[in-house]
Amino acid sequence: MDMVSYLVTAAVAYLLGSIPTGFVVAKAKGLDIRNVGSGNIGATNVLRMLGKPAGIFVLVIDGLKGYVACAWASDLILHYVAAKNTDQEYLRIVAGVFVVLGHNYTCWLHFKGGKGVATSAGVLAALVPWTFLIGLSLWIAVFALTRYVSLASIAAAFSLPLATWLSGYSVKLILITAAMGALAIYKHKGNIERLLHGTESRFGAKPREVAR
Repeated sequence: MDMVSYLVTAAVAYLLGSIPTGFVVAKAKGLDIRNVGSGNIGATNVLRMLGKPAGIFVLVIDGLKGYVACAWASDLILHYVAAKNTDQEYLRIVAGVFVVLGHNYTCWLHFKGGKGVATSAGVLAALVPWTFLIGLSLWIAVFALTRYVSLASIAAAFSLPLATWLSGYSVKLILITAAMGALAIYKHKGNIERLLHGTESRFGAKPREVAR
């Protein structure tokens, strides 16, 4: 096994994922996004606090982090660093896992980051595009019916291994998407509690202040 290329891939992907886009965008506008709304640095909270342009920008950049790490950065490492027998799919998997971990546990914010939905979507689009399309379709359907971003994200995350299996991908990709889905659901544990207690905010509703 070409350990150096996997270590380089993991490090590059983590650092790319660790860029706290939402935090940086909010800081540029004089706001610490961690202290308002839900306290999350992701696109949904940025959109609620700073408006659609900022929220959409964060969503796109966070998604691109996942896609670039998985589709481009890993391929560059394969070309310039890896040994000839290095498996491209494994490099992409390593990149996908570590870019999500970088986003969720960024070293720049004391290892507290986002929930990884947009970044995971970028990884899925590069690694398992049919799974991405199924998950996206389910997200849109659940969101349209409920107006809960969190519930749509949880439903899409829960569907990932089944969608990957139905799309005919390998067992290792089924396991990877299952792990990604499980991590996304875990990161939504606060949202799950609020959904169960009926206190979760619907999209478009006035945001609640984060508990301090």
